[in-house]
Amino acid sequence: MRVLYLQYTNPAAYPPLQHSSRILADKGWKVLFLGTSAHGADALEFPLHPNIHLKRLPFCPAGWRQKLHYVQFAFWAFLWVLLWRPGWIYLSDPLACPIGLLLSLVPGLKMLYHEHDSPNLKREGSVSRFESVVLTTRRKVAQRASLSILPNEGRAERFKQETGAHRPIIRVWNCPALEEARQNGLQRDSQKFVIFFHGSLVPWRIPTTVLEALTKLPDRVVLHVAGYETIGHAGYLQALKDQATLLGVHNRFMVLGPLPRYSLLDHCRGAGVGLAFMALRSDDVNEQLMAGASNKPFDYLACGLALLVSDLPDWKELFVEPGYGLACDPQDPESIARQLRWFVEHPVETRSMGAKGHQRILSEWNYEKQFSSVLHHLNRSVQA
Repeated sequence: MRVLYLQYTNPAAYPPLQHSSRILADKGWKVLFLGTSAHGADALEFPLHPNIHLKRLPFCPAGWRQKLHYVQFAFWAFLWVLLWRPGWIYLSDPLACPIGLLLSLVPGLKMLYHEHDSPNLKREGSVSRFESVVLTTRRKVAQRASLSILPNEGRAERFKQETGAHRPIIRVWNCPALEEARQNGLQRDSQKFVIFFHGSLVPWRIPTTVLEALTKLPDRVVLHVAGYETIGHAGYLQALKDQATLLGVHNRFMVLGPLPRYSLLDHCRGAGVGLAFMALRSDDVNEQLMAGASNKPFDYLACGLALLVSDLPDWKELFVEPGYGLACDPQDPESIARQLRWFVEHPVETRSMGAKGHQRILSEWNYEKQFSSVLHHLNRSVQA
């Protein structure tokens, strides 16, 4: 009952890995994470657990040194597999596939593949040699893995078509843990109405239009942001701060920085509405198929918040039509302000939305329930 998680980035940046590992650890499994540090997300850590251990190599920026770093990571992973002798290897990103494919040759080692973000397949001839290797090994890993996990039905179907996987593919939404939803909420500040956002700080998740919307709302409406910059959008946090100053709402814009989940959710519980925006039009397959894959709305509901989501059909079906929130155009400040104004002017209804969503988390949208089929598969393999 040993499982080794392998990911070429910081595993603590992925809540599903925290949840699945704790479920296994609580059942007596020994868990070892092998990963790296990551730009912007180094402050994120797993909570302590006697059956979970995390080891990371330092972050290495892109370039020829990163290629050597990747080879070092591969040899390091092989050494740990030989010394620690896990029964399962839990691959959790495409970059781990070349290493995972080689590890699959180790006798008695079973493999699980969990894809959080799907690669955007480019035209033939437009990918680098390494990208081609990653895509090829991803396809072979999918065919060899005892089971694969995808975060929603759309991505699971696409994965099956792209890889030809014929073994079980299980859909697991990125929901919070039951323990997180059961914790008592903090006392909310009656003098302020807090809008909350957490996640990577990129323009289509937390656009400057939100700051423009603040200018159209009462002064007691404030925006709290917890998250980190990505390599692709370095400097965006400063751009947000500059825009807040330019618009005169800098005193209503609080940046909390990257926070571990226990601290993050404590801040979240003190808010009234959670922002979960997606681009209305995108060429990125992950952006197109994000309902169920994004942990943001589930985290907000676990903390009793109402939701403000993008006006997309699948998001409206999942979160707006059942009565957990409202939808808007994230590129239109007036659309955002109009819906936020409704929340501010209807506090009873807003709290009711959050409470209703919170009950859905407790009954169905929690990781224990989502992960139960995977746990059954892993336990059955041990008993066989």
